[in-house]
Amino acid sequence: MRHLELFAGIGGFRRAIDLVCHDFGMPSKCVGFSEIDTKAHQTYCINYQTSEEVDMGDIVAFTSDVEKIQSLPDFDLLTAGFPCQTFSMMGEQAGFQEERGQMFFRIMDIIKVKTPKYVLLENVKNLINHDKGNTIKRIVSELISAGYTVHLDVFNTNDFGLPQTRNRTLIFAKRNVKNGFKFSKELVKQSFSRIIRDECSLYFYDSTIDILDKEVDQRYYLSEKIKPTILRDGTAGFKSNSEIDKIIARPLTASMHKMHRACQDNYFSDIYINSNGEQRPSTWMTKEELAKIAIRKLTPEEAFKLQGFPAEFARNSRFGGVANGSLYKQAGNAVSVNTIYAVLHYLLINRIFEV
Repeated sequence: MRHLELFAGIGGFRRAIDLVCHDFGMPSKCVGFSEIDTKAHQTYCINYQTSEEVDMGDIVAFTSDVEKIQSLPDFDLLTAGFPCQTFSMMGEQAGFQEERGQMFFRIMDIIKVKTPKYVLLENVKNLINHDKGNTIKRIVSELISAGYTVHLDVFNTNDFGLPQTRNRTLIFAKRNVKNGFKFSKELVKQSFSRIIRDECSLYFYDSTIDILDKEVDQRYYLSEKIKPTILRDGTAGFKSNSEIDKIIARPLTASMHKMHRACQDNYFSDIYINSNGEQRPSTWMTKEELAKIAIRKLTPEEAFKLQGFPAEFARNSRFGGVANGSLYKQAGNAVSVNTIYAVLHYLLINRIFEV
């Protein structure tokens, strides 16, 4: 399967494609990739062999020259986790009015010239509701006008062997899709549930306890000073449940290195970890009592694992000079490998792909 990965980040689409092609006995070839963040680009190139691929760099500059687009090697599948902050519930939701929202049209610049058979896009759940549904209508309309049949749904990472609640909109588009093809999260979930884990290249985790290391560097532990702030349920104007030791993690965020409260980020006690998840002190301790026990944040390796990547990806990057703050950001921005694998697996067993 020849593919092009746009807004590549640390290669979530690529990793899933490599694994599913391996499991189906198919060749996999990335012909090129784009990533403007220098540290994410560094992580990508450290963990993948990219010497014979087109490094597109800044997609705006690349697509401004149609000859560059035309010079791209042919490929079957275009993937892109295009910038989502402009559509997110957490942001100002400026959508297409903001520069990052315009990145979808740079994808279309390539699609119109190269006309790949398949397109697979990822964005936040709120993309479907943004601007009263007008944003997703525009995206679908653009793809249909370019000659594609379009399917989409919202997928939760936790349904695909990764203990993280992470809802993302996936858009699949294909030229000349066969009659009767159906695409939904429920159908993909059913298909994924029939996978024999021992015969699959993915990492599967049922609980956060499966990704947590029992011994980590002391720097990952919360100080006595910061624990009360992290554990606080909020203020008079904003109340939330700051719970630690979550069996299914909260969504990883690109800014988790800033250490938000436990209602936004993931923190774990030594009691939970060392009891293999059998004891969760947050279920019986007060916040004052919790502040007296050992609590830590995720390591970058654990954050990468929650997104379906090997811990080695984070270690390789750190050895290559990428700081922990950048690694946390990369994990928070990443596409969940297992979710993409599940979609590709469903498409393959239904013989939608013709490569």
